[in-house]
Amino acid sequence: MNALELNDVAVPGRLEKLSVAVEAGKLVGLIGPNGSGKSTMLSIAAGLLDGGGTVKWGGRRLMDLAIMERGRLAAWVPQEVQFAFGFTVRAVVGQGRFAHGDDGTGVEEALARLDLTTLADRPVNRLSGGECQRVMLARALATQPRLHFWDEPLAALDVRHGLEVLMLARELTRNGATMLMSLHDLRIAHCLDQVLMLDRGRLAGVGTPDEVLTEARLRDVFGVKMRIAPGMILELPSP
Repeated sequence: MNALELNDVAVPGRLEKLSVAVEAGKLVGLIGPNGSGKSTMLSIAAGLLDGGGTVKWGGRRLMDLAIMERGRLAAWVPQEVQFAFGFTVRAVVGQGRFAHGDDGTGVEEALARLDLTTLADRPVNRLSGGECQRVMLARALATQPRLHFWDEPLAALDVRHGLEVLMLARELTRNGATMLMSLHDLRIAHCLDQVLMLDRGRLAGVGTPDEVLTEARLRDVFGVKMRIAPGMILELPSP
């Protein structure tokens, strides 16, 4: 079975050397405090940042693949989205098909899935932050990749769209895609197959949500007392 493997990757001052493997078809969450290395690790995995070491998919180094093959294999959703030009929403989502020959396959479906059909002809530089985030998610969906790298995809979304995006992530992985997603909201950790917890640039825990998100580890990493309840984590008031 294919697996995404990061071997001996590191960025001085940002991420200590680490190695980890993610099985195909898994929804994996990167969690940790601000500045813990989540975005750095995600960027390395996506091939956007040189972390030394190697990043492999199915035993092949991602950086050895032709750029168009990588464009079909993986999709990236950044944490912050700003559009300087007034391309339409449909045009930006259609960029997800570039590595496939810009054939337009799946664009309308992606627009509908991210609740963007009525905005399809609107310039992206006139959208709200949450709408821009959904445009980038739709572009990734239109790519139809096997690997998804989403950096804080829920941060700008309202409750309804956030839940819909989580449902989409689960559907994609059930259908065979592999996803790494950085998150801050620990209450949705139960939706994940695997958790990678980072703390000050080092890997502090790897495993299922129940294995990693223990009260002791949460206290050590986040510096707050938390109580774990069924299906969610609740923060307790300071004494």
